[in-house]
Amino acid sequence: QVQLVESGGGLVQAGGSLGLSCAASGRTFSSYGIAWFRQAPGKEREFVASITRSGEFTNYADSVKGRFTISRDNTENTAYLQMNSLKPEDTAVYYCAARTNPGFHYLERAAYGYWGQGTQVTVSS
Repeated sequence: QVQLVESGGGLVQAGGSLGLSCAASGRTFSSYGIAWFRQAPGKEREFVASITRSGEFTNYADSVKGRFTISRDNTENTAYLQMNSLKPEDTAVYYCAARTNPGFHYLERAAYGYWGQGTQVTVSS
């Protein structure tokens, strides 16, 4: 089992930057692909970015491509999401998740069996 704890959210002005962290418990962190999702008020939780177990491959939602960077440090059991050029529409609760169900596409929430509690990101205009 893996427990995930996000941190680093906060309030930032449009055009600013924030870095999120996802700290994992347990010694099997490197066994899981990791993704970031976000959920804005009244909207469905949506895929933001993902990274493979080794960190070799990454994927991004079109809405964040070129602005966000996902990374991981398996020696520190931590994944990261660096967010630059933030926009008001990036305002949401951000969740990290560990992929446990390879039968589902990495874009799908069902692919992930472990979730953190979320961290709020608010971008003011």
